[in-house]
Formats: sequence, structure tokens, C-alpha cells
Amino acid sequence: MTFAPGGSSDVVARALSVPLQKQLGQPVVVENKPGGGGTIAASEIARAAPDGYNLLMSNTTPISLSPQMLDPAPYNSITDFTHVSLVATVPDVVMVHPSVPANSLAELVAWVKSQNKKIFFGSGGIGSIGHILGETLKKELSLNTEHVGYKGSAPMITDLIAGRLSFSVDTLPQNVPHIKAGKLRPIAVTSRSRSHVAQDIPTVVEANMPFLIAENFIGVSAPAKLPDAVTKKLHAAIQASMDDPAFATRLNELGLTVRKMPQGEFVEFVAAQVKGWAEPVKASGAKLN
Repeated sequence: MTFAPGGSSDVVARALSVPLQKQLGQPVVVENKPGGGGTIAASEIARAAPDGYNLLMSNTTPISLSPQMLDPAPYNSITDFTHVSLVATVPDVVMVHPSVPANSLAELVAWVKSQNKKIFFGSGGIGSIGHILGETLKKELSLNTEHVGYKGSAPMITDLIAGRLSFSVDTLPQNVPHIKAGKLRPIAVTSRSRSHVAQDIPTVVEANMPFLIAENFIGVSAPAKLPDAVTKKLHAAIQASMDDPAFATRLNELGLTVRKMPQGEFVEFVAAQVKGWAEPVKASGAKLN
């Protein structure tokens, strides 16, 4: 696991581990190794033996974003991994502390510009989609904001609820309970259409800010040169696990979309993600070193 407990990837990993254990007939242990924008865990898997026992809950940050913020990159996201299976996709959500007088992106921008001080925003980690989108918003609209990166969404959400941050950009699932409880106010989701678990939250498209469109992917990857037979076995087991009713229900409740695709197509999907994020990462100016 590339991030601390509580984030979307962690939720998916733990939900998937239950049916996957049944499919493989052996224990599946989830181990969190946060840090470096997810590159610490990803680097470890890239160097691990390609035996099928070392797997990465891969996602957009350590695969498509973080390596492009490091010089030199710690690994090649395409050639240093065997990308086994896509599992789910999920949008981010822009949220504010209830004390911030904003109910839309336009109102948030206006409020930030009216302040005679720097406004702090948070994300689940340096190099995360939330980080890049926050920097993109800053750059596009000339905002006096500063990013605060955390080792996972949970500590960031704690600070946002406490009012130590004014707003955040973070994946939707782990924030749904806080939104429903009124502890945080959502003002936009970063998908093209509204989330099925938050139909009342408008999209960034509706806010006329299409430059903020982004969705996280969550999948399973292994070290490069994983034998074809092992790759096929793992892919089949993961796909079967995704059909487990409890797993599908859990992800649906949290606002994640279960996504199936052939293994070869997933490899092409990852390559397209890496290429597609190159310009936004460069334009944001975000760096990990």
C-alpha cells in the first residue's frame, strides 16, 4: 500500500483482500508503506522478486504522477512493473471547512482572492491528484494558496475538520461520512458527471472549470517480468473477487466505480495515464525533491 490507512486505495485493498484470499486459497496481507508520494512502496515492489507474492495496490499517484516530480525518477512506471488488473476508479472532491463562506468553486475562488493572506489547502499526499489539482487551480486563477501535504488522507481530514486548513482536494470515498455529518462542505467533484453517492455535489464541468477533471484509478501491479502464467492467474482471481457481492456493495456505497478490463488493456490504460498526466504535472510546477 502506497499510503496510510484510511484512504481510497487502502479501503479497496482491504475490501479486495477478503474475496481474493478465497480465490487464491492463501492469506492476503495488506501492508501500508506511505511516503514520497507513494514512491517508497512502489519502489520496493519494482525491486521485488517477480514471484506473484509481492503486489502493489497501484494508483494514479505513484504510477502517473510522483515519478514525474522526481529527478531522477525512482522507477519507470511502464517497464518496471507488470500491471495486472484495474479494480476501480474514483473522483476527487473539493471541500471547504464550514467556516469558509463558499458553496461553489466560484465562491471559493472569490473568497480566496478577498483574503489578505495566504490560504492553505491540503491533500492526502505530496504528488497526489489532490495536490496537482490544487496547484492547477492556483496557477489557472492566480490564487494566493499554499499546499500542505500529508502522509495519507486521514490526518489531512482531521486538520481540515479542525479548521487548520481552509479547503482540500481529496478522493471522495473517505470523505462521504464527514460530508453527511456536516463536518465538511463539498463544493465540486472532479468527474464529468455527478457521483452516484453524492448527486447533490456539482461537477467541475458545471463550475466551468474543466481543467480540474480527473479521476483516480486503483489497480494491482507486480514487479516486471512476472511470468505469464502467474499474471493470468492473479488477473483471473482479482476479476472473480470483483464479482463478490460484498466487495461490489462496499465500493458502490463509498462512491467508487468497479472497473473491469482485460489485462493487456490495463497495460495500455496505464501507459495512457502516464502520458496524459505529463503536461498537467509539469504545468503545476509540483516537485517531490
